[in-house]
Amino acid sequence: MASRSFSKALRPMARQLTATGTQQRTFVAARSLVRASAQVTKAFAGPVQQQARGVKTVDFAGHKEDVYERADWPQEKLLDYFKDDTLALIGYGSQGHGQGLNLRDNGLNVIIGVRKNGQSWKDAQQDGWVPGKNLFDVDEAISRGTIIMNLLSDAAQSETWPAIKPQLVKGKTLYFSHGFSPVFKKETKVDVPTDIDVILVAPKGSGRTVRSLFREGRGINSSFAVFQDVTGKAREKAQALGVAIGSGYLYETTFEKEVISDLYGERGCLMGGIHGMFLAQYEVLRERGHSPSEAFNETVEEATQSLYPLIGANGMYWMYEACSTTARRGCHRLEPQVQGRPEARLQRPVQRCRGRHRDEAFARVYPHVGWCRGTMYQ
Repeated sequence: MASRSFSKALRPMARQLTATGTQQRTFVAARSLVRASAQVTKAFAGPVQQQARGVKTVDFAGHKEDVYERADWPQEKLLDYFKDDTLALIGYGSQGHGQGLNLRDNGLNVIIGVRKNGQSWKDAQQDGWVPGKNLFDVDEAISRGTIIMNLLSDAAQSETWPAIKPQLVKGKTLYFSHGFSPVFKKETKVDVPTDIDVILVAPKGSGRTVRSLFREGRGINSSFAVFQDVTGKAREKAQALGVAIGSGYLYETTFEKEVISDLYGERGCLMGGIHGMFLAQYEVLRERGHSPSEAFNETVEEATQSLYPLIGANGMYWMYEACSTTARRGCHRLEPQVQGRPEARLQRPVQRCRGRHRDEAFARVYPHVGWCRGTMYQ
């Protein structure tokens, strides 16, 4: 958990970056946050400063960063920009489903490429993609496409690369939503051709979230990056595609930073850390005589169904102010043990997750791992 002052600073900034905002909850304690937010905004001298249409410079606790908005890419501009392009979306899993439907709803010329008569083919048909019109096998889709959106899983990208690479001729653009394959090309064998643009847009959420936020008129936050710019237009193209797939806000990164931060986050507070904390707390409660239902409800149910949505809507500091004094005292006593000092318990395993050499080792093993299917929660 970030320090309290950082949480206070970040929340008003995030609110200003939210397209529609979330309705304020009616906890009485939340009123104190309004006063605190006003003080923080004044202290940070106006965190968001408009520079140009569609671009904002944001001050994240003293660090200035450009954030790109969809406001600079209205639908008419997107249609004109991509009027000569065919977007060939390869793979129809979580991201393929969400991004593909959003592109279609935005009016772009998008086609789907998957294995004929496989499950993804059937799923695409159920979503209204028509064989021979905008649903093809992979080779046919790549041959028709000018922008090849490789949204296969990392393992599948490695397996299919020998067949896909020869079709990526000069003039095409290669698009990823995760930079794992090209960054770890030694391990994955995904060595991109040197005569094409290679770009990335990485939504910060699942494909279902990409789709649901788009339908709500909001848009997901995404990062974008350029791996290779042959035409001189790769950066602009990435921004435009980011908006076209349903992003509300975009920030620039690199392929390598996207991969490292993503792997790090998944091992930490996004997946591995949460899993470990849930499991540890559940087992301790069970060992001390609590029933399975009580242990589950006090561990997983309350967190995922009550507290996490409130934190997402209003921030961690708001959550502190809205909870009981007893809860506040308890978390303030525990927080220094797991975060506040360099020797803190959780920092050791979290820091061990970060080293690049460990990510390279993971890249060597990953394509062969077949057991990561949530069996521990069945």
